[in-house]
Amino acid sequence: MTLRIAMWSGPRNISTAMMRSFENRADCQVVDEPFYAAYLAQTGLDHPMREAVLASQPQTWAEVVAALDTLDGPVIYEKHMAHHMLPGFGLDWAASRANAFLIRDPAEVLASYTVKRAEVTLEDIGIVQQRELFDREADRLGRAPPVVRGADVLADPRGMLAALCGVLGLSFDTAMLSWPAGRRNSDGVWAPAWYDAVERSTGFEAQPQRERAPLPDHLRRIADQARPHYEALVAHRICA
Repeated sequence: MTLRIAMWSGPRNISTAMMRSFENRADCQVVDEPFYAAYLAQTGLDHPMREAVLASQPQTWAEVVAALDTLDGPVIYEKHMAHHMLPGFGLDWAASRANAFLIRDPAEVLASYTVKRAEVTLEDIGIVQQRELFDREADRLGRAPPVVRGADVLADPRGMLAALCGVLGLSFDTAMLSWPAGRRNSDGVWAPAWYDAVERSTGFEAQPQRERAPLPDHLRRIADQARPHYEALVAHRICA
């Protein structure tokens, strides 16, 4: 029986490193942001490498789900960006997944996001959509689904990955702690625009603590709007 894991993240988190971690298991294949092209096709947004993304994936949510459901193997790890799930995109398929949520402080997300893309809105960072997806899944399960804070994984990779695997009903594998540097065939075609840091990585590396410059006013307002949703999710985070 296939265990299908849907990991819901926002941008500028450790989502690609987490994908690397699961892909390094011998029993797991991964899927990188399968709804990205459908999201761009629906919104018309101008993202880096837009045309290449559109050409690389199905452009309707139903086609994406159909393609995902053909994948077979012991473990399928789906890396999803929560903001890709637009109004009108079906979500019933998610009930057949083990859904988990990867979160990061909104101020940190915004500071990192604007290095890659200058314009940003609350919707772009995915925290509102994560909260909505979390609430939907909690209602379905009758309990909170697993929430993982990226900073916790960086501080204690072994402990946090073991805890996450336990919640997902999956045995922990030490192979998840490191991986070869470089690009993967499983990476989305957008990798050259976004994945420079993770391509250099060989594992989870704790970030040095340094004082962050205050956000500009327009970003601070977005961070303030995002804060209640982040706090609602972080209250359910799993611990090692």
